[in-house]
Amino acid sequence: MSGIVAALHKLILNRPDQHQPFNHSAIQSFNIKMTRRDFMNTATAAGVLTTFESIADANKAAVQFDNKLSLKVLGTNWGFKGTTDQFCEAVKKEGYDGIEMWWQGSKDKQKELFDALKRHNLEVGFLCGSGEKDYRTHLNAFKSQIDAATTQWPVKPLYINCHSGRDHFTYEQNKAFIDHTTEASTKSGIPIYHETHRGRMLFAAHIARNFIEKNPALRLTLDISHWCNVHESLLQDQEETVQLALARVGHIHSRVGHEEGPQVNDPRAPEWEAAVKAHLAWWDKVVEYKVKSGETLTVLTEFGPPNYQPTVPFTHQPLSDQWGINVHMMHLLRKRYLK
Repeated sequence: MSGIVAALHKLILNRPDQHQPFNHSAIQSFNIKMTRRDFMNTATAAGVLTTFESIADANKAAVQFDNKLSLKVLGTNWGFKGTTDQFCEAVKKEGYDGIEMWWQGSKDKQKELFDALKRHNLEVGFLCGSGEKDYRTHLNAFKSQIDAATTQWPVKPLYINCHSGRDHFTYEQNKAFIDHTTEASTKSGIPIYHETHRGRMLFAAHIARNFIEKNPALRLTLDISHWCNVHESLLQDQEETVQLALARVGHIHSRVGHEEGPQVNDPRAPEWEAAVKAHLAWWDKVVEYKVKSGETLTVLTEFGPPNYQPTVPFTHQPLSDQWGINVHMMHLLRKRYLK
């Protein structure tokens, strides 16, 4: 094992030496010398954590956008510690086109958000959904959010992404969410997408296929990392179903999942080569559809914080820098999909 790889291994385990007993004071001492973010940046610069970019460079996307405005990359506030204005300032500084956030229920929160968007010249996509267990209560709460998010804005959103229904609702119950958003989208002119997300109506590929085939107006937010986790595979045995889904995608959550989880610890690490290649191939196909149709594609860089981000036992310290990974993803997506 090379010196820097050995040091990386030591840091991730958060133990000064493998033969020494585990103790928190040693961890604290080690972390004082070099923070995890500093080390990850050093490792990346040294060529250790570059798998994602090297694969993307070696296998260029066959189709790219001619117009830079056809690809909009957004930042997530998931895991961000700070105010909405601070988040928008940070996103703008990194060079994102906009943000994706949950629809804000209170007037004060809405004003705070729209003021920050205007101040930092950012676009926005909204998340809408409900967590209610009772079907009728859940549907009513969902409808209320959709109705507000499609009508009560001084800045028109690029899209609305839905956490739709529940995995244990019936087909007919979940179809009501699609019917309502189809009508709301037609009235408002705002694209509304339903996310391929665990726990929701599109939690699995074969379940989503039934919805796709029976609902021509259904459009998707592709977070295919969830399906990798649900089916414990890179979906090699469901290629036809995946291709049907890709043709319906309007928005992408660009997180890389794997057979045992919805998020790899760091997509730049070499052990995730197969998962990285699979996700790039899926996203490439969506870009191909969008280029041919002349439509804009929105993408959210959505690597999440703990407990999506794996952590060190006992300390709950994340194994990688969430913000740094998402910024890396933003630059990679632009490099890969823009001429």
